[in-house]
Amino acid sequence: MVIKIVDQINDDELGETAWQLYDAAFRELNAMAVQRHLMYRHEFDEVMSDTRVQKYLCVDDDGTLAGLATYTNDLDAVPLIAPQYFERHWPEHYAGKRIWYIGFVAVHPQVQGKHMFKQLVEQLYVTAATQNGLVGIDICSYNDEVLHFRSAELSEASTRILIRKLEQLARDFAELATLDVSLSASEKKNVALLAAFRPWVFSMFQGLRAKPQS
Repeated sequence: MVIKIVDQINDDELGETAWQLYDAAFRELNAMAVQRHLMYRHEFDEVMSDTRVQKYLCVDDDGTLAGLATYTNDLDAVPLIAPQYFERHWPEHYAGKRIWYIGFVAVHPQVQGKHMFKQLVEQLYVTAATQNGLVGIDICSYNDEVLHFRSAELSEASTRILIRKLEQLARDFAELATLDVSLSASEKKNVALLAAFRPWVFSMFQGLRAKPQS
């Protein structure tokens, strides 16, 4: 597998293959979410030809396009998002163009489970990581699921504060579960909460870490 980075996809055949991959990966969202999360074909073609947006092509060993992702720090080039949201929450990063947005990461259904999603996301992350930037991605999970991934450098004090907040979140979850015990089955649904926090280093940087002196 090889990941190629290009500024434009102008070849008609490759463009059609890319669209079919995108459509196959996300088609079900049309029936699962209230708001539109998929680009129309003309929007997709505009993104593929927009040099402000990098395209990451995951090519399988036989030359098949198995994965595709888009990535840019020009937020005005991304359909379906509001750049003002990022400007409000992270004004310094926004002004310095240190916010990168992953438009989508599409992996062909036939090769899902082969770690292509992870490899694509890690490739996308490296640019922001080297410039102390932020990476944004919106993952729609049928409106009642939430998935967030964040990575940053934190002080020991900030780490302790965040751990306490996660512990409080777990307590809140348990308290709400206790309060809802008396409700009927028709008023509840099974849910799960996973909260994780640990030291993490981007895998491409592992080999660059200084080895302890013997």
